Amino acid sequence: MIYREFGKTGFKCSVIGMGTYYDPLWILGAKFFGLKKGEKKHTDAVTAGLDAGINLIDTAELYGTEKLVSQSISGRKRDEIFIATKVFFNHLRYDSVVKACDRSLRNMGTSYIDLYQIHFPSKRVKIDETMRAMEKLVDDGKIRHIGISNFNLQRTKEAQAAMKKYEIVSTQMPYNLSRREFEKDLLPYCRENRIAVLPYYPLGHGKLIDRNSWPQDLLNGMLEKYRIKNTAQIALNWLITKSDLIFPIPRASSRDHVLDNAAAADWVIDAEDVVKLETAFPV
Repeated sequence: MIYREFGKTGFKCSVIGMGTYYDPLWILGAKFFGLKKGEKKHTDAVTAGLDAGINLIDTAELYGTEKLVSQSISGRKRDEIFIATKVFFNHLRYDSVVKACDRSLRNMGTSYIDLYQIHFPSKRVKIDETMRAMEKLVDDGKIRHIGISNFNLQRTKEAQAAMKKYEIVSTQMPYNLSRREFEKDLLPYCRENRIAVLPYYPLGHGKLIDRNSWPQDLLNGMLEKYRIKNTAQIALNWLITKSDLIFPIPRASSRDHVLDNAAAADWVIDAEDVVKLETAFPV
């Protein structure tokens, strides 16, 4: 596994992380009925990723998986794991942010959160109020770093301008080989400001796993050249090659998938093949 500093945090994260969003039915079942279908399978998947050297886990209060993360990290050295979670947009007023953070801390059985992120921007709550609460959480030692998710460039700049003491260290956006509009404005801004990027849907919500979505000659040539198993490893390796600020978070759906994803960091795609891929999947 390759490790890089996560933005400006000083923490060395694995270049491949693990996401714990499963599906809307999981969220509804967990929230309203206490049902968590496949919980052991998902817990085993996260555990396998940790054993393979992945130390970056992303969750959210919305997902209903914070307790699953708690189970997966039990008995491990907390300071060796980078846990990211998110506050939902209906909890962005000052007091609600603090209460939501306290719930997440209880859910995960931890005294601090490495990265606390605003899941979606709000049209009703001014970003200044939310960021005032986020900075207070840093001051109180409940969180270590502040991130955002699903913010366009303008909102990203507004969020940073609302900060009085600290900086935004990361952003999350859908970004993958088949969805590259992120490269037009946000990625250059992140590079300029050393903001880490957590691409969600790094496998195109399953599209890039399907071999039929790829030019067959290019795909077969790369599988043979790099002696790799599947398309997911190509898509993930392409992402981590784009910038040392990029940390894709594919879903930790099963043990085998997590181990395959981890292996995407075991080789390096060459510049010629990057060009071929980006020609095949233009912006």
